[in-house]
Amino acid sequence: QVQLVESGGGLVQAGGHLKLSCAASGRTGSRYVMAWFRQAPGKEREFVAGISWSGANTEYANSVKDRFTISRDNALNIVYLQMNSLKPEDTAVYYCAAQHILLVVPTRPYEYAYWGQGTKVTVSS
Repeated sequence: QVQLVESGGGLVQAGGHLKLSCAASGRTGSRYVMAWFRQAPGKEREFVAGISWSGANTEYANSVKDRFTISRDNALNIVYLQMNSLKPEDTAVYYCAAQHILLVVPTRPYEYAYWGQGTKVTVSS
């Protein structure tokens, strides 16, 4: 089992930035792909970004490419999401997810076994 706890959400003006963190605990000796998803009110959960265990492979949703950067520190068991040039449409609850896969970065929610509780990001116009 892996427990995930997100932090770093908040209220920011459009054009601003935030950095989300996801701390993993539990069975962190195994190797996991980590990802960020988000869910806006009334919408389905969508993939934002993902990173392989080594960090060599990353995937981004087209809507956040060139604005968001995912990274991880395996020594600290933390994955980050740096969000720049935020837009009101980025407003959502952001969830951290993990799955025991070494190289491929899945982009569908059902492909991830472990989830955090989410952190809310609100971008005002």
